Amino acid sequence: MQRKPSMAIRERSCIMTPDQKEQIHNLRQQGVGYKAIAKELLLTADTVKGYCKRHQLDGSVEVGFCLQCNKAIKQTKRGRVKKFCCDACRYQWWNENQDKHSPKDTAIYSYTCGHCGEQCSSYGNRKRKYCSHNCYIKSRFGEEEGEEGGTKKDEV
Repeated sequence: MQRKPSMAIRERSCIMTPDQKEQIHNLRQQGVGYKAIAKELLLTADTVKGYCKRHQLDGSVEVGFCLQCNKAIKQTKRGRVKKFCCDACRYQWWNENQDKHSPKDTAIYSYTCGHCGEQCSSYGNRKRKYCSHNCYIKSRFGEEEGEEGGTKKDEV
């Protein structure tokens, strides 16, 4: 019975020599992918990938520092440039720097309140119908503006 080549590769990949580890490190620094390294060194792609992840050779590069806490941020070569190291820093920074957020004029919508008829504006919600929750409740459940605290249960 003849063994498949993949079985031979798997048997060899169980133990990595220091020379193979050094070669993986050098090839990853050159930008070679996991599969290409595995093929060249007769290892499985998963073995190479696991080694690279454990030794921070996974392709991430330090780009800058968090705007909030100044920690170094690791960024992959793809995607948007990160500004924050975590969600907590992002929330905190935006809460402290609300003046740096400029709303777009195209996202401000004008409407007339469906209950009181007052002219209002809304940011980002073009389907808004009422100026406040109170106007919504009064319109929805039939309470007039002049009534105070009257409910349907009191009328019975």
